[in-house]
Amino acid sequence: MVLDYTTVDLLRQNHPAWRLLRAQHAPLVAAFLHRVFIAPNVRTISQADLVEALEDELFALRRQLGDNAFPGSAQSYLNDWAENDKGWLRKFYPAGDDEPHYDLTPATEKALAWLESLSKRTFVGTESRLLTLFDLLRQMSSGSQTDPEIRIAELNRQRMEIDAEIARIDAGKISLLDDTALKDRFQQFLQLARELLTDFREVEHNFRTLDRQVRERIALWEGSKGALLEDIMGQRDAIADSDQGKSFRSFWDFLMSQSRQEELTALLEEILELPPVAEMLPEPRLKRVHYDWLEAGEHTQRTVARLSGQLRKFLDDKAWLENRRIMDILHNIESKALTLRETSPSSGFMTLDVASASIELPLERPLYRPPFKPLIEGVALDEGDADIDTASLYSQMFVDQAELSQNIRKALQERNQVGLGELIARHPLRHGLAELLTYLQLAGEWPHTAVDEETRERIEWEGESGVRRQASLPRIIFVRNE
Repeated sequence: MVLDYTTVDLLRQNHPAWRLLRAQHAPLVAAFLHRVFIAPNVRTISQADLVEALEDELFALRRQLGDNAFPGSAQSYLNDWAENDKGWLRKFYPAGDDEPHYDLTPATEKALAWLESLSKRTFVGTESRLLTLFDLLRQMSSGSQTDPEIRIAELNRQRMEIDAEIARIDAGKISLLDDTALKDRFQQFLQLARELLTDFREVEHNFRTLDRQVRERIALWEGSKGALLEDIMGQRDAIADSDQGKSFRSFWDFLMSQSRQEELTALLEEILELPPVAEMLPEPRLKRVHYDWLEAGEHTQRTVARLSGQLRKFLDDKAWLENRRIMDILHNIESKALTLRETSPSSGFMTLDVASASIELPLERPLYRPPFKPLIEGVALDEGDADIDTASLYSQMFVDQAELSQNIRKALQERNQVGLGELIARHPLRHGLAELLTYLQLAGEWPHTAVDEETRERIEWEGESGVRRQASLPRIIFVRNE
């Protein structure tokens, strides 16, 4: 952004962060919001808790500066800070809660971060920043290099450096970071961790702005559902596919790994116990800063989920309105039909060719086939003899379904539930697979049946000619109807 006169003047007049810095009660606003939101890393606070905290702050300031220092009430100050013309706080109602809550806006957090940077630092580290810059340049150079030989040469160089470091350690020459280097890197870590939490509010604000635009479009939309969904999903995809959206998605996938969380926890505990770092008196919350990142990222994910829920609600409402319109049309037809019942017209007043439309696609029509003309020969049929065993015609098996159902009921009189394998072990299969299929049919018709997909049962029976057969199927349990 070019900081010319016009741009700076517009920022001075319209940007909430600039308005906060030149406000009459800027010290009160900045100090209170930093103490309540930034220091403990709190995302949202209910109105009752925030009013109570501000009343305590005002009480302490009035004792120090006089009773007329801040004449307004805590609630009036919060309402003033949450107005659109200021935009320092976001006042909203969470889902399922009738009490308003407050959250910082990204502009307010930027102003507070800038005020923090004005304080004089006793130690300004530069080495870690220079090393970080070099690492970033190396990553961009190697990550954008398409020549495989150059990439292999870079990897060989890194391997040689690692091998040399291993050799020095084996020789007893272990190089350690001194206290200054540890403090430098820890200060750089603190700065990046705070900036990361600040960036989350801005990402969430972008998705929240899209959600508000979607609600406004739905409220004023008069066209078709398809056109509206295409417009909305295009905006959502534009944010998700932007550089900011892709970076957030990669960060979220990286941090959601259980192994990464455990590694971060172990590293933080180890670093915070180092004497040079302990001398800097770090905040106790740094031990769980990665969980603060997760919580901040979860707020962003919930905003995206609310956007999807709003689209679902729009589709449900549209479907309900369309169904209601159809019912109104049918009711109107019925009313007119009842009105004409006594004075029906003498001749037909409406002609319907067919009750439904006939749709024929060109490619569905079959190609022409010439008719088949059978050739019938006039040959007399002679009665013949054949050596065929007709005993199989009279040996058809019959599975008594009522008997199998009785076996299940008897077993459930003794126990609350019984498995199919136990039931067949008690009453072996006499008709083989046909009887097993009948049991499966009864399981589908039984009032209470459970199927355990993870447990497999083997059911065996003796087939024809004494051959042992078996079937493997999920465990089926018959449950007694209480």
